[in-house]
Amino acid sequence: MQSRNIKIFKVILLIIFILIMVMLTTRLIPVFKSISTEEGRNELKNEIEDLGLEGVFIIIGLMVVQIFLPILPGEPVEILAGMSFGAIGGLMVIFLGSFLSSFIIFFAVRKFGRNFIYSFVEKEKIDKIENSKWFADTKRIDIILFILFFIPGTPKDLFVYLSGLLPIKPLKFLMISTFARFPSIISSTIAGSNLLAGNWLFIIITYLITFLLAGFFIYLLNKKNKQSMI
Repeated sequence: MQSRNIKIFKVILLIIFILIMVMLTTRLIPVFKSISTEEGRNELKNEIEDLGLEGVFIIIGLMVVQIFLPILPGEPVEILAGMSFGAIGGLMVIFLGSFLSSFIIFFAVRKFGRNFIYSFVEKEKIDKIENSKWFADTKRIDIILFILFFIPGTPKDLFVYLSGLLPIKPLKFLMISTFARFPSIISSTIAGSNLLAGNWLFIIITYLITFLLAGFFIYLLNKKNKQSMI
């Protein structure tokens, strides 16, 4: 019965996400066609600003659903937040959405256990991460999680589900899962805010720096992991 209820909940979340995206697309897609011109970008900015407080709830709602359903990409939501509220404002909104999602998922996993996780994420993916060498040292779980959430490109949404099974205090986890996302989120909100200004080169440079830093950190982690296995 519990598994059936979770599946129904999952379908409802997906429907909500699709409905919100359809609503936004219907309203904004005509403007997106002219985003290459200054007039078009100003018109898009006005359309987004007209959403007001509704826009804040839309972005938070999309972020919550996106983290609940890891198959959905998070970058479009973060870019939209940057377009709507600027780099810093978008960052704050995404932080709030991340906190709410992590809070709900973490305590749901603590209450319902692995069955809750497997209803949203493939068992093989969770088992692979959980059995990796990084999570063998339970005394350093908080440090490992911070590093993994901090590096852009890592499967952060999967870590949110997994963390409910790990020996970490709830408040510490919520702070890590929210604020350690800073590099990956700020790069997307910066891109979103500059999209309206037509600063294409700046957007490319921002993502290039992000990818290079992510690659560098992943290289260091893999190197350290291999050394520890020797």
